[in-house]
Amino acid sequence: RYHEASVGEAVAHLDLIRRLLAERDDLHILITTVTRTSAAVMEERLPERALHQFAPVDALRAVKRFLAHWRPDAAVWTESELWPALLHRTKLSGCPLYLVNARISVRSARRLRWAGRFAGSLLSRFARILAQDAPVAARLRALGAPAERIEVAGSLKEVAAPLPVDEAERADFAKRLAGKQVWCAASTHPGEEEMVAAAHRQVRRAHHGLILSLGPRLPERGPDLARDLRARGWRLALRSAGDPLERDTEIYLADTLGELGLWYRLAPVSFVGGSLVPVGGHNPYEPAMLGSAILHGPMIGNFEAAYQRFSAAGATVSVSDAGALAPRAIETLAPDRAAALRTASRATSPARLEAWTSTMFPRPWRAA
Repeated sequence: RYHEASVGEAVAHLDLIRRLLAERDDLHILITTVTRTSAAVMEERLPERALHQFAPVDALRAVKRFLAHWRPDAAVWTESELWPALLHRTKLSGCPLYLVNARISVRSARRLRWAGRFAGSLLSRFARILAQDAPVAARLRALGAPAERIEVAGSLKEVAAPLPVDEAERADFAKRLAGKQVWCAASTHPGEEEMVAAAHRQVRRAHHGLILSLGPRLPERGPDLARDLRARGWRLALRSAGDPLERDTEIYLADTLGELGLWYRLAPVSFVGGSLVPVGGHNPYEPAMLGSAILHGPMIGNFEAAYQRFSAAGATVSVSDAGALAPRAIETLAPDRAAALRTASRATSPARLEAWTSTMFPRPWRAA
């Protein structure tokens, strides 16, 4: 059993799931998530011998029924979703537990310290913990995780395959965009769309005819966003409504699943959302691998080590606040600047899933 919380985590682990299934023809994997979006992605992309279910409500009765039905031989948690009842009952069943791609922010660690020994009790149930970086490992030890069970393994999102794209669709959009500039705002959250739209209005004065591809983190927010942006005077096309991308389109609202593989390929510059509002930022490796220069805000705790590495290599542009987004975007959209950023980011982003699976994934589970 393999538990992931959201669509980002689910997509990042698909390649690992495929590789594990390829190595063991007697292996079957149950993936559990908690969002409808991640469930839809899993339905579309899961390989044979892998299936998806929603995770049970974290109450003892529901958890007992879930475990009695599925009877997992090993359980893998990802990132930071530690559900007490599910962890407790899974451990009691005799099933070994692993935590991979583990991360915990400074803020979350500080909050968990108020729980006393509770956090340490949860973390001690894992036979092995693979932390994304050394600061995460230190926070986990401080919370009571047994030091001998923790290994710094890097982020699995670093080595995930590039996001997929329908090549015919990419070619069609590229044709429609011929002679037009486009930039992307990806995985945005409430409040950020207004900031990005305000910046877009300024950037268009320097880059005439510029189109913004706006992709909200939750696609179901698309129709409401479209209504709000149109009320502010924007000429907008809504993807979920089948609106075409026209020559006079100012904002293309990309509100269906699987958009980022397309727009990271088409847009020379992308603002990665969740970073101008207190969310913690989103995955910089995805645009980097597809050749889109990266803009981001200051709130990047979820990927702090990754952004530090990209910054040290001159591969990203940091935006201090919403007011700085427009001038930084204007600067970054200059062809020579965008090209330099793309080259640096591609050189910084690793792509070796084989090394991760062969040396870092829980060996007891992998053993024949």
